[in-house]
Formats: sequence, C-alpha cells, structure tokens
Amino acid sequence: MGQSASAHEYSSGGSSSSSTHHRSITANLSDAVSFTDGNDQIHPVIFGDNQDYTSEIPDECLALIFQSLSSGDRKRCSLVCRRWLLVEGQSRERLSLNAVADIYSQIPAIFSRFDSVTKLALRCDRKSSSIDDEALALISLRCRNLTRLKLRGCRQVTDLGMAFIAKNCKVLKKFSCGSCTFGAEGMNALLDHCSSLEELSVKRLRGVNDGVVAAPIGPGAAASSLKSICLKELYNGLSFGPLIIGSKNLKTLKLLRCLGDWDRILEAVADRGDSNLVEIHLERLQLSDIGLTAVSKCSQLEILHLVKALDCTNLGLVAVAEHCKLLRKLHIDGWRSNRIGDEGLIAIAKNSVNLQEFVLMGLNPSSVSMSAIASNCKKLERLALCGSETIGDAEISYIAKKCVALRKLCIKGCHVSDQGIEAFAWGCPNLVKIKVKKCREVTSEVADWLRARRRSLTVSLDVEETEVETVEVSASDAGEQEDGVEYPPSVIRVANAGGGGGAVDAGVPSSNHAGRSSGFKSRISFFGGRGLVACTFGRWLNGNGGSNTVS
Repeated sequence: MGQSASAHEYSSGGSSSSSTHHRSITANLSDAVSFTDGNDQIHPVIFGDNQDYTSEIPDECLALIFQSLSSGDRKRCSLVCRRWLLVEGQSRERLSLNAVADIYSQIPAIFSRFDSVTKLALRCDRKSSSIDDEALALISLRCRNLTRLKLRGCRQVTDLGMAFIAKNCKVLKKFSCGSCTFGAEGMNALLDHCSSLEELSVKRLRGVNDGVVAAPIGPGAAASSLKSICLKELYNGLSFGPLIIGSKNLKTLKLLRCLGDWDRILEAVADRGDSNLVEIHLERLQLSDIGLTAVSKCSQLEILHLVKALDCTNLGLVAVAEHCKLLRKLHIDGWRSNRIGDEGLIAIAKNSVNLQEFVLMGLNPSSVSMSAIASNCKKLERLALCGSETIGDAEISYIAKKCVALRKLCIKGCHVSDQGIEAFAWGCPNLVKIKVKKCREVTSEVADWLRARRRSLTVSLDVEETEVETVEVSASDAGEQEDGVEYPPSVIRVANAGGGGGAVDAGVPSSNHAGRSSGFKSRISFFGGRGLVACTFGRWLNGNGGSNTVS
C-alpha cells in the first residue's frame, strides 16, 4: 500500500502471480496498491481490461469498509484516488490534531475534507505554542456537530475561546481538558450552553488554580444531564462544589488529588437525599469519617475507591459497609497508616455479599478478617493483596480453599512463600490468572510446578534476583520425584551444599511466616546410586520460568 508500481505490472500480459496479486487487491481494500504516473497523479489499480471495478462500490459501502480498517490502512487507502480521498474524509468521525499555533492556516482545508467529525482531540506539547482563541473559534464554526471534545496543553486558549465552543457546539456530550489556562468563566459558559453534556473531566486547569479564591463553577444547564464528573490535581477544586451538588443525575464522581476540605461537599450531596451515585473515587483528599459517612448514604453505590485518605478509619468504613449493600468493587489503600483494620474489613465481609472485586493495599489485616472475607464474599472474582505485613501462607491457603469463584489474584509485597502458592494447585477451581510480585520467598520453581499442575492457569512471577550458589544434585534424578510420587517444591528441603550435604525432608513446613528463612529457598541435594555431580543454579526466574545448568 502506498508503494509506487510501474504500469506494466498491471497490463493484461502479466504473469499468473500478478493476476493472483490483482485478485487479492480487490478482496481487501486495506491491501490496495496505487501508482504514480509522470504527472505525480495517484491512480487506483486498473485490471487487464482497463476497468476500475472499485467504481461499482457505492460510496456508503466504501465508507463502511474504511471504518473497519486500522488508522494506518485508512490513511493509505485515502491516497489511492480522489474518490477514495473524498469518501474517507466524509466518513471520518474521529480526528486527533497536533494543536500547534501554525495549524491555524490549515484549519479550513482540514475541516473541509473532514466535515463529518464528531469526536475531536486537540493536543499540544509543552515545548510548543498551542492554538489560540481565534483558531478554536474557527474550529467551532466548522464542527458544530461535535459530541466529544478533548483539549490537552492548549495554554493559549482563554475564557473567550471556551465561549465560542460553548455557543457553537451545543450538542457536546463529553468534554475533557488538561493543562489548559482558561478559568471559571470559560467553564461556566460551557455548562450554561451545552445542556446535553454528560461527562466532564478536568485536570490541572491552570485558570481555576490561579488565585486564592476561585469563582464558583456551576451548576448551569448541564447539571441536569451530567452523569460523570472527574476532577484531578486542582488547587481550587472546591469551586466545582455547586456543580457537584447541583448534578442530581450524577452516576460517577472522581476526586483525585484535589486540595480542600471535601467533607462538606460530600455531606451536601448526601443531604440532598436523592443521590444516584453508583461509582465514587476518592484519592489523596482532605477527607475524614464525616465524608465517608456521607458517602454511605448513597444507597445505590456499587464501586468505591478509597485511596490514601489518612483521616478515614474503621468507623467510616463500617458505615459504608452497613448502608451500601450493592457494593461490587472496593479498593482501599490505607497507606500503612493502620487506621483501617479488622473492624472495617469484617464489616465489609458481613455486609458486602455482592462483592466481586476487592483490592487491599497498605493494610495489615489479621487472619480473622481475611477468613471472614474468604468465607462470606462468595461472588469474589478478583482479589489483590499488596504491601501487607500480616498476610502470609496461612491466609493465602485459606483464600485458596474458600474463594471458589475467584478468577484473578494478585499478591505483591507480602510475606508469602512457596507453600502458600502451592495451595492454588487444588484450590480456586475457576482461577485463570495469578500474579506474584516482590514476594522474596516465592521461587520460580513453584511457578513452574503450578503451571504443570494447572495448564490453563496463567502464572506471572516477578521476584528479586538471587545469588548463584553451588549445590549437590543426583545425576540420575531431576529432583521432584521419589518412589513415583511428585512432591511440591516446598516439601523438598535440603541443606546447603557447603554444610556437608543433606537429605530430603518430606515434612510440610510451618505456616508461620515469621520464622521462615529469607535466604535462597531452593537448595536441593538428592542422593542416588550413580554418584554426585555439581550443579550450579543461577537466577531461576528470567521471565519464562526457571533454568538450571549442569557443570
């Protein structure tokens, strides 16, 4: 595609291979070939009878074919002939432009060709000067049917440019901006005129951030239609309070790293008494149990992310558990503050019978709360345990035994060893993927063993590199079978070769993770009738499983 070709390749006297090539071209437009004549004119493929069979394809069908192609193939196909160029442009609904200042002179030509665009993204990097109000006004006049608009790094756009967008693109349904410089006036213009707006995402809005006190934003005419609001990294995010409180049909609210006391905003939403919120994300906010208790009044809540809110405790989490009975997804990052523990987690286990996804980060639950979660959350399909100092083999084994619906499991930075991972050879019958990361006592050997036991299970293991050690190994045995019985890796225990040899210990190690050695776990020595040879083990995990080399 896009390659130049001489005219004789398409003549009637071509070879059979050439004819086959012609048929393949007509079968798939993405494989179309064009050639350039002496006048630099692009022509479609012509067959031996000098007839262009693609001309019989209606424009509507041709447009549908273009829509099924990848972005690259679509661009190349548009260069085949003038008709394809025209049809491709008129059928394109999504367009992304490098919104630098120099693009202004090209805007009429661009949107004359792409006159049906409904989804537009304008991006500019930090080192370049972006389009200004005049360019944005020209775009808004050319794209009155826009339903989605994304602005990234358009620092030369002010409130005036946003006013043009608001007045000319009144059917907008989704608006997103990041690292822009317009302020409250431009945002209010958008909310006042775009009464069909459903999704609003604002990140690092410099105009709102400037100054100590920002003008209030919203509610505006869009408040009745808004279903999703996402605010991220705003100094004056509280200025969006009137919009949040006034959006009665809001389904999703995401507040991420925005300064200010958010308790009163959430209380105002809860006091309204008609909240339809289904999804709430709260990350690194000034938020206490007061705000979390307000969240608990959202009886329709199904998804809650509570990330690094240091003033939230068991009290707030218990309130959420007792009142939000429809919770399906719950993410908690306690940031190792130890303010959320067994009390809150047991309340979740008792009340959240519909829980399907549970992520615990920076928490130190005991075996009591973990067993309650495993026993009561029968619908749990996805579980992540990260950065916990109290989760060990006993807790993991209980999860393997009780979480029969579990499909995906992630364990990161916990005191888990091979013994805990071995439990999944028999437990969690619906498990399709297990990921273990930064668990020093889990070796690649158990990952290989688990893959062999459950071939349909994807095992992803990421451990720190271990030192190379030399141990004694029998030349007659691979080391995992004795008397016809296959032992799991944790059962095979051998003393270090430097300590004078050792013997196989078939006893299952204790589940007390505090007493386990943190050194190299898989030192193996087997005795056979053919003598001993030296075997050097390097790093077992290299991304594809373990390996050993006999020297």
